[in-house]
Formats: sequence, structure tokens, C-alpha cells
Amino acid sequence: MSKLDILAFAAHPDDVELSCSGTVIKHVDAGLHVGIVDLTQGEMGSRGTIDTRYEEAANASKIMGVSERVNLKMEDGLFEINEASKRLIVEQIRRFRPEIVLANAVSDRHPDHGRASQLVSEACFLAGLIKFETEWNGEAQQAFRPKAVYHYIQDRYLKPDFVVDVTEVAERKMEAIQAYKTQFFQPGQDGPKTPISGKDFMDFIWVRMHEMGRQAGFTCGEGFTVERFPGVNLLTDLK
Repeated sequence: MSKLDILAFAAHPDDVELSCSGTVIKHVDAGLHVGIVDLTQGEMGSRGTIDTRYEEAANASKIMGVSERVNLKMEDGLFEINEASKRLIVEQIRRFRPEIVLANAVSDRHPDHGRASQLVSEACFLAGLIKFETEWNGEAQQAFRPKAVYHYIQDRYLKPDFVVDVTEVAERKMEAIQAYKTQFFQPGQDGPKTPISGKDFMDFIWVRMHEMGRQAGFTCGEGFTVERFPGVNLLTDLK
């Protein structure tokens, strides 16, 4: 078992890169161990293949410096919030025992995102129940519940509850996104046009970082929503 400090869940490979890879990179740089669990292989995407998505995810992981990356191979576009899905996620939570879980946006353009958000949130609760039994590699797992679940913000704007300063790692975030060569803008690349394949979408990512950062006094930021109030010892701890 590899104990992680932060475990980020994503409905699709590239969700983390697009929405919170700056936060991931910053915490890895600070010496924390961060992992990613992709629920699906992104097989319903109009561009690329399952094989290219795995290759791209591996390249992005190297750029971000993540310690572990797992794909649960749920059905893209059709996975459900049910016991089977929850068990798959609980197994990973108990396997890696993260202090913090990052999850998809609570509501977004792609229906998988909101559904994954709810699924991960419910699984985090179940993971802490002693009588909810799971196994990993043939051995019974111990109950474990992360201290906090934070939801990153994706395509649609949501008012953040807090913002992480990613100014110094913004360029590396863009490198991680661009690792998905089949999905995002590359000069001279062929393929069907999608809402995320044009250069304007890359411009949007920069604008979103500036939008989130500006409200918190940073040049670039990534916003998150919370499930419970975060606490601080002193008001001076707040930026």
C-alpha cells in the first residue's frame, strides 16, 4: 500500500489536468504524495483512442509528478451511482488512505462530472464505515475516511469557496494539458472539431485561471468548493 496525502478522482483522463493540475503540481513540489484515479478511459471522446488516452495520461502524470495513477474502467457516459461503482472507489480510498480527496465539479456541462462528484463524495463516507466490507489483493481492508473532500471547478463557472495560488506553476499546468495531443489544440492537427479542440479553449483555460486568481489576489488560481466549512486558527492564516 502506498499512503498518499492527496487523491484526485476524475470522471475522465484529463479532468484533473484541466481543472486542478496546478494545485497537484504545487503540492508535489512541496513534498506531498499525490495520486489520481480516473473512473473511465474516456472511450466516448470524439478524438483519440483508449490507447492514446493511456499514453497521454502517463505523459501528463510525469509532468505533474504524481505518485500513482489508476483507471477503474467504468463505462464512459454511462456509469451509475450504485453499489458496484461505490465499492470500486472505496477500495482505492482505503488502499491509498489520503488525507484529502479532490473530486469533479458538483455540477457541469458534461453529466459525468456531476455524477462522479456525487459518487466520490458518497464513497468517501462509506469508506469510513467499519461494516462496509471491501478487499484488496485478497485481504480485508480497514475502514478509512479522508479528512476533507474538495471539488474542483470545470467548464461551467461556480463560485469558489477557496482559491489556490498556481501562478508559479501555471505554465507546467498547460504542459500537462497539452500532453493530451489528440484532445486539445495542436497546430496542423486533423480530427473532428469538438468544444475543447480549438485554440480558443486553451485561451479559456488561461482566462479561467486569471479569473479565479484575480478574486483572491493572485495572478493565476484554481478554485474549489467544499462540503464542510474549512477551519483556520487565526484570521492571519487567510491570504
